[in-house]
Amino acid sequence: MTTNTILLLFLSVVLAGGLSFFQYYYKAKSKSKVLLLLAFLRFISIFALLVLLINPVITSNSLEIIKTPLPIVVDNSSSIEALNSKEKVMELYQELSKNPALQEKFAVESFQFDSDFKANKTFDFKGKQTNFDGIAKGLKAIYKNSIYPTIIITDGNQTTGNDYVYRFEATNKIFPVIVGDTTTFLDLKIDQLNVNKYAFLKNKFPVEVFLSYSGNKNITADFTIKKGNTVFAKEKVSFSGNKRTATLNVLLPADQVGLQVFKAAVFSSEKEKNSYNNVKNFAVEVIDQKTTVAIVSAINHPDIAALKRAIESNAQRKVVLLKPNQIESLQDYNVLVLYQPNASFKKLFEANGKAGINAFVVTGNSTDFNFLNQQQNALIFKLSNQKEDYLADFNTQFNLFALEDIGFENFPPLENAFGNITTNGSVSNVLTSKIRNVATNAPLLAFAENGGKRSAFLLGENSWKWRLQSHVQEQSFAKYDLFIDKIIQYLASNSSKKSLVVTHESFYNSGETIVINAQYFSKNYEFDEKAQLTISVVNSSTKQTKNYDLLKGSNSYAVNLDGLDAGKYKFTVKKLQSKSSYSGSFEILDFDIEKQFVNPDVNKLQQLAQETNGKAYFDNQVSDLVAELIKNEDYKAIQKKVSKKTALIDWYWLLISITVALSLEWFIRKYNGLL
Repeated sequence: MTTNTILLLFLSVVLAGGLSFFQYYYKAKSKSKVLLLLAFLRFISIFALLVLLINPVITSNSLEIIKTPLPIVVDNSSSIEALNSKEKVMELYQELSKNPALQEKFAVESFQFDSDFKANKTFDFKGKQTNFDGIAKGLKAIYKNSIYPTIIITDGNQTTGNDYVYRFEATNKIFPVIVGDTTTFLDLKIDQLNVNKYAFLKNKFPVEVFLSYSGNKNITADFTIKKGNTVFAKEKVSFSGNKRTATLNVLLPADQVGLQVFKAAVFSSEKEKNSYNNVKNFAVEVIDQKTTVAIVSAINHPDIAALKRAIESNAQRKVVLLKPNQIESLQDYNVLVLYQPNASFKKLFEANGKAGINAFVVTGNSTDFNFLNQQQNALIFKLSNQKEDYLADFNTQFNLFALEDIGFENFPPLENAFGNITTNGSVSNVLTSKIRNVATNAPLLAFAENGGKRSAFLLGENSWKWRLQSHVQEQSFAKYDLFIDKIIQYLASNSSKKSLVVTHESFYNSGETIVINAQYFSKNYEFDEKAQLTISVVNSSTKQTKNYDLLKGSNSYAVNLDGLDAGKYKFTVKKLQSKSSYSGSFEILDFDIEKQFVNPDVNKLQQLAQETNGKAYFDNQVSDLVAELIKNEDYKAIQKKVSKKTALIDWYWLLISITVALSLEWFIRKYNGLL
């Protein structure tokens, strides 16, 4: 307590004593023991009341021992069970987590990881993926600004995420405990198989296969690709102790429309411990048409290359670059991209007026807006010669087709002429413009439909910067390219809008996230946020049926079908209290990435330990690991002084004292006839 508080308490004693004396003893004729008791009770009540008013704060100090955290992270993926290490991992975990010496020195915490990272003390070893990146991010968030060691019990085989060797903080040592048989077995393996999801009828599509070999013997293996009982490709591959990898490139014919499932396999006469990784199924959807997109421009600009790359990221699209005077027949194209049209586009607009091909108009500083006003009436341009930068604002109510916000608010501005842009007729804005964060409500990306003809307008140049920014945000062009692809898909179709639109893939790999999206539109073609959608999924072989409800998202409904076994499925999406429905099918290919390994990845775990100044241990060296942690002087417990301040007003006994003192005083006075 401060000096002022002590002085106030002293004055409270004097004041309480003075008031008690004045009431009961000053000019009192007799000084009995009753008056002495009453004066004492009055003193207690007044003093306690003054103490509560002063509210002195009492500070208490205590010492707290803070131990260094020791996270023990257990690999919960199914590869542990596939390597017959489940019991060993549990034994190691129990030995480490319950070690008295470690518990005395460290604050031992238990975690598990597979596709996710979380605190846990029980493990089932059924994880479908192994993501070491989650450990690095999770521990950094939990033990921020702390220096601590980490024990990871794992086989080191990663199936998803960034390379874990360089993801952990160098200041915190990692001690991997390697489980699994490190004996080198003879093993042939299909490491990776690359193939496009789509191919075109009567064409050939490439398949790239990466094979690896573990062993020292010279062997010859047979590689085949089959569909059913038909062999489409066969090749002999030689391996030795010096030649452990092979890359094969095969062309397969696309001779049937629809989903075609193939099986790639590599086998030799030698016996292998794990033959599961010798086979890999893959599928290709063969389609009988291709969308040809003509990008027409009188100028050169980086936007054109960015649009071409984004459109052709979908194998169903083909882009042709042309000048306005180079087009002979519009019938060769499905969609026109008119980049910054001017008077040289006049004949092209006239020809398209008869052909009726949907167009995507992109404007910019070289656009002749007076000419554009004459050629279309969806947008009316009243612009000056002054340039302006326009930021994008995503319209969450857009419902012509499913589009998601890919981070437009963080994209660089587009450059266009300054002025007013007004809409005329049926125009839907997916992006509106902002000038220095001031909303203009003017369209930036808009879609119009008139008489069955569809048009799209991107009002600004330098959209190539959007594609680069999307890559910076996502480490991939995929989201931006999909955004452009959906625009082209909308323009490539003239079909009327359906009330129930369902989006899904034709095939999935086992262990992948299986999500089916749906949108339901009212009679006014507005997204219905109150629709109740259900899906019925039927296994084509077992006829087992599962029913799910679709959950509403921002502008669509979705259902997650994770957990389905490999096989063919048919499904039907229905809207309750309506006749609207959609039927489709998909196939889940039999592929478990966690069963691809025959040995732990010793080299990578040792490299991880080296990068963090730790050390890797094998499962029979746990006692050495414990000894290393116990004797390490870097991890000492910290004695921390904890000061706790308690306000006296929180002490309930003072209130009780006041109540008791006043009550006793009243009863004694009443009993003695002093009231």
